[in-house]
Order: sequence, then structure tokens, then C-alpha cells
Amino acid sequence: MKPSMQKISVLLAVTALLTGSAVAQDEPIVLGIPIGLSGANSITAPAVIQATELAVSEINDAGGVLGRKLVIELADSASSAAGAQKAYDSLVYQKKVDVIISSEPSAARNAGLPIITRGKIPYIYTSFYEGGSCNKYQHINAWVPQQVVSLMVDYFMKDLGAKTFFLVGNDYAFGRGLLGDTNNYVTEKGGMVVGEEYNPIDASDWTATVSKIREANPDVIITSTAAGAPNVTFTKQLRAAGITANYGSYALDEGTAKTLGSDGEGIYLGGTYYTGINSEKNAQFLKALNDKFGAETKTSSELSVPNYDAVHLYALAVAKAGTVDTDAVVKALSEVSFDGPRGPIQMSKQRHAPLTMYLAQVNAQGDTTIIKSQPNVDPGEQCPNL
Repeated sequence: MKPSMQKISVLLAVTALLTGSAVAQDEPIVLGIPIGLSGANSITAPAVIQATELAVSEINDAGGVLGRKLVIELADSASSAAGAQKAYDSLVYQKKVDVIISSEPSAARNAGLPIITRGKIPYIYTSFYEGGSCNKYQHINAWVPQQVVSLMVDYFMKDLGAKTFFLVGNDYAFGRGLLGDTNNYVTEKGGMVVGEEYNPIDASDWTATVSKIREANPDVIITSTAAGAPNVTFTKQLRAAGITANYGSYALDEGTAKTLGSDGEGIYLGGTYYTGINSEKNAQFLKALNDKFGAETKTSSELSVPNYDAVHLYALAVAKAGTVDTDAVVKALSEVSFDGPRGPIQMSKQRHAPLTMYLAQVNAQGDTTIIKSQPNVDPGEQCPNL
């Protein structure tokens, strides 16, 4: 009698495991996407969402991950620290998402990180930023100053003969961090910074800054402003003032450049993605995006494509780990690689990624022409203790 009962117990245990597994496979893997649907980043958010949706549909059409489909849970972070706290809290504790993937300002990221830590959830940050953000749950697939500053400044100094620079940013971590590195690099290379001005992230009046630029009469203006609205307001006011200095932007994306019309003409951009990248992977991506969204397709950019890559990288990490368990996925995120529109991306250097960098210039139609490229640029020391 006893052996029979043992057999029954084993059968019940196996049945419970199989049933639990079946239920788990029926449940989707939920991607939390906090994004500025309102505020400064609302201009760029639609393209980011489309790129994210395309990646999810591609993965689901191929069978999902571990037999489970991916779904997106959006939350408006209002392009701000306070908004991000609410969005991250909702996604982690109410929506119970499996991962957070975000393209947001540094202030929003910094506000969300404590919630990521308490919730113990994988996090992929996809926006270019000032560098040095380190968290045991975080990976970053976008550029840092070590990958872009020399690219832009060297071109102005060596190719265009520039000597004097005026730096303009929004007054938060990204603006001050990136322009601080730029100031140091310009000085190191024998140039001179003749002005450095900052405006609050929600400010729209650049009159005082433009007046100081006119007075300083620099060879080059370089901006490090929040993506979206600040790029538009500053550029339009600069152009209205008739200032003709060379103009380089770290934060103007290709989609926003198109909205500037002729005001955007001549601006130099530094980044990892432009629609003009001549590769089979980029052509496939742009076709898939257009096939999915048709006339509603937004211009892909430095802000949207890293989100597309991040979804694929997360899916690959889950597949490699064989689970959505946080510790296993975080470990796998440093090991997987995805070959997409920007080329192969692997977040293997202290949770950051070596990247192909491009210098491009905007024409009168808002399109970009790539001037030069540098493959496999190292992100340098970012998080040596992780």
C-alpha cells in the first residue's frame, strides 16, 4: 500500500509541475516602457513606441520567447523625474512587468533607478547620456561621451579649422555632464570655450543665451539639450537671430530635425543611427517599419532604434537564461548580441556597448548625410565594479 501511495504522490507532483509550466507559458512576458508621452520628449515618443512595437511583433511572429508572447505596458513618465517615479512605480509594483526598457532623460532614469533596485527587475536604458550610471540591474546600449565628443570636436577643429566654442545645454545631468567633458576635450586639444550656458529643461526662452552667443561670436556652437522640444526652441531662436556659426548637436534626433524645416539645415549630429546607414539590416528594418505602420510611420532615429535593439536583446537574454528570473537575465544581458539596424550590439563592456559612431549633417529637407564613421568605439571606464 505504501509504495502505491508514493507513486500517487510522485504523479501528483509531476502533474502540478506540468500544470504550472503550462500556465506560465500561457502568460505573456510583459515589457514595461516608461516614456515621455507628455513634456519635452513627447515629440520623440511616437517613433520610440513604433520601434518597440515592431520588435515585439517580430519576436512574437517567430514564436515568442520560451513559448511565451511579449506584450508592452506603457506608462507616461512626463519627461521628468517626478513623472518617472510614478511611471516606474506603477510598472514595477502594479503592472508587475518583467523588465523595464526606457528611452528617457537622465533625470527620469535617475529617479526610476531606486524603484528598479527595490523591485529587483532587469532594466535596459536606451538613451545616449552623460556616462557613469551604474546599477546591478541596469544595462545601457546607447552612447556615452567617450564615444561621441572626440568625433564631433575633432571634425570642427581639424576639418573646419575651428578654434572657439560656445556650449549650450539644459540644466541637468546630461547637459552639464556632456558639456563638461566637451569643455575639457576642447581645452586639451588647444581650442577655447568662450561661453557655457544652461537653461532649465522645461524652459523655452533662449533669448539671453542667444545674446551671449552673438557677443562671443564663436566658430562653433555645440548643444547638449534634452531630446525633443528644447532642440526645436533653441534652434529656431538661434536661426531667427541670424547667427551663422557652425552648429553641432549631441541631442537632436533625425525625426525632430525634419520638423525644423530649413532651420535645421547645416546642423552636425553625432550618434549611432541614421536612416541613411547603407546596410542590409537597416534596409530590412526600415521596410518592416513601413510595412507595419504605412503612412503613419515616424522617422527612425538615435532615440527609437536603440529601443528596438533592446527588445531583441532582452528576448535573446531570456532565451539564453531559459527563464525571466532577474539574476539569470541580468547575467545573460552582458553576453548576448543582436545584429540590427545599427550593426551588432553587445552590452559587454561594464554593462555598456562598443558602438559604431557616425557624424552626420542635416540638409534643408531635414534628412541627414553621413560624413564619417568610426567602428567599434569603446565606451571606456563606466562601471568597473559591476
